[in-house]
Amino acid sequence: MRERIREQWCGGQFGSTLDAVRQVMMWLAVRAFGLVSFGLWVCRFVEATRAATPATVAPRARVPPLTLVPHKTLDPRVTERRNPRTVDIDLADPMTIVDLMNAEDRGVADAVATQREPIARTIAAVEQAFRLGHRLLYIGAGTSGRLGVLDASECPPTFGTDPRMVVGIIAGGDHALRNPIEGAEDDPQGGVDSMHAHHVTAGDVVIGIAASGTTPFVRGALGEARSRGATTALIACSEPPDDMRAVADLLMLPIVGPEVLTGSTRLKAGTATKLVCNMITTGAMIRIGKSYGNLMVDLRATNAKLMDRAERIVIDVCDITRDDARALLQRAGGAVKLAIVMHALGVDAASAQQLLAAQGGVIRRVVPNAPPPVVSA
Repeated sequence: MRERIREQWCGGQFGSTLDAVRQVMMWLAVRAFGLVSFGLWVCRFVEATRAATPATVAPRARVPPLTLVPHKTLDPRVTERRNPRTVDIDLADPMTIVDLMNAEDRGVADAVATQREPIARTIAAVEQAFRLGHRLLYIGAGTSGRLGVLDASECPPTFGTDPRMVVGIIAGGDHALRNPIEGAEDDPQGGVDSMHAHHVTAGDVVIGIAASGTTPFVRGALGEARSRGATTALIACSEPPDDMRAVADLLMLPIVGPEVLTGSTRLKAGTATKLVCNMITTGAMIRIGKSYGNLMVDLRATNAKLMDRAERIVIDVCDITRDDARALLQRAGGAVKLAIVMHALGVDAASAQQLLAAQGGVIRRVVPNAPPPVVSA
């Protein structure tokens, strides 16, 4: 019909414009009637289908309303939380990264200072162990274990101690110092076995290092050490759970807050741990006479740098020339402490050794003179 109307219009077959309008209106009416009829037919078909098979059409499922779940901190350990001050560090240039990390590190020493009392008590416990011929043992996993091994390894050259006096133990053994050992830190029995292997006894001090405060390997070791009568301590940078607290006689908890990179405890937690270890061993060594004033008089001169330092200490304390200092050290077997006593009291090495032994190795109890004053440059 639409084509017929177009032909009539183009051919001028309509008598008037009114006739053309009537034809168009009729065409539209027919189209509308057809659409309505088709719609009514579809509705009747749907109704008939529902009536014929009511059980085959499943009712429309009800969609529950969308609810927002509040954010929950799944891990209570501070060391595992995100640091709000470094969330955009991946966009930072090198100088900004330096500034961010430096700003975070400024709070580490303050966190350690809050633990001054338990650290002092630990120093006293380690001093007593040393005086009675017992040992200090550090134990940890990963970074924490490496820091303990590092501090223990520094004692012989710095203080002239027997390597068995301060021992560092890491989960997975020495291979783990350079290579990660999967699962080693999660094995509490491994910690127990390490106490057996190192023959921990009453009188020893065992210090567990666990940045998170939860390491099972450390918990197992401390529990076994305590059952053997050893004094136990824990260094952690997050509040430890009750089962860890139960196996530690002393708690040192420098809480440094979330790391620059979430969970990377080799950063602030590692720095805090190293500071605490420094205090414990240095403090205990000073207490048993390993220094004269602030001079390391029990150092082991194993290289040219340390030999030079030993000679300079003898030069400053005894007020003699370098040649005389070198000769004096040779007679003292390279022992700075012996050389100082020998020169001050005019005795030989054997006599100086006996005098020091009688006074617990403390020079100030043998030599009446104080160390020379510091001369400002």
